[in-house]
Amino acid sequence: MKTIVVKIDPNDLDEAKLKEVAKIAKDGGLVAFPTETVYGLGTNAFNEQAVRRLFEVKQRPPDNPVSVLISDAKQIERLAEVNETAKKLIKSFFPGPITVVLKAKPNVPNLVTAGTGKIAVRMPDHPIALKIVELAGVPLATPSANISGKPSPTKAEHVIEDFMGKIDAIVDGGETGIGIESTVIDTTAKPPKILRLGAIPAEEIEELVGKVEIAEAPSMKYTHYKPKAKLIVVFGDSRDKVLEKISKLVEEYKKKGLRVGVGVRKIDKLIGADLLIEIGEDVEEYARKIFDTLRKFDEVDVGIVEGIKGRGIAKAVTNRLVKASDEIVEV
Repeated sequence: MKTIVVKIDPNDLDEAKLKEVAKIAKDGGLVAFPTETVYGLGTNAFNEQAVRRLFEVKQRPPDNPVSVLISDAKQIERLAEVNETAKKLIKSFFPGPITVVLKAKPNVPNLVTAGTGKIAVRMPDHPIALKIVELAGVPLATPSANISGKPSPTKAEHVIEDFMGKIDAIVDGGETGIGIESTVIDTTAKPPKILRLGAIPAEEIEELVGKVEIAEAPSMKYTHYKPKAKLIVVFGDSRDKVLEKISKLVEEYKKKGLRVGVGVRKIDKLIGADLLIEIGEDVEEYARKIFDTLRKFDEVDVGIVEGIKGRGIAKAVTNRLVKASDEIVEV
């Protein structure tokens, strides 16, 4: 199949081109586009055949529900029953990097909810994503635009790598701003439960709605964010010790004749890797670049990352690294 690639400036929207993409999505085609978190792969949420194709192309397990993007809070009425907790979250964080899980209405296809009776709803804070959903005139079932299990896409090149010739359209709107996915919170649970740590910290949510539970342990049912390389993440309170350990690991694997890639916050010490990537000292920059770094590790046999820990978005990044890793090293 032919995939059209449309380049759009988020600050100067070409509505005619976006109207064409939105029509493809409304009519049941698959279209990829940027959000403020990562690129999404969307189609008409009410078209069961289209949603089935989305699952097949993405290679997504059928028991893993997809989120649904809206452009206006009024669209939720077509999809879900809104409780008081959800109302507070929607008022404070929509549009934004949060996905709210609600009780689904009967008209929502079973594939979208994966038979759970619940629906995950999000209003993205990105001009391209909002305009496509608005022009489509229907909510769009939109998981991340990557083959299931691979690192999430933060650039159009990542989507092209996974889906060129497999989907109908890709909107290239440049690099995404946040770089990790939205926070997902189940408001049907008591207390509300954060199912996925993300761009909005749990602390901010608790200030608004009170105590929440966090599903801390990464699910091992499916692989997440995996590069082709073996991935080792090194954590530690002393950066000198972390870099020393990384250097030793590089030496150890290179002696075995393997190509080694390394991602560090700042390149300030010589590490003899085949591929050396500076991810960023600032936690927001690190979050923005981590998935791109993991994808670059497809070029090597072993990838080693200087991990980060902390509160807020740092905690969400740690969560992704743990899910992606084959080995965790603490020094």
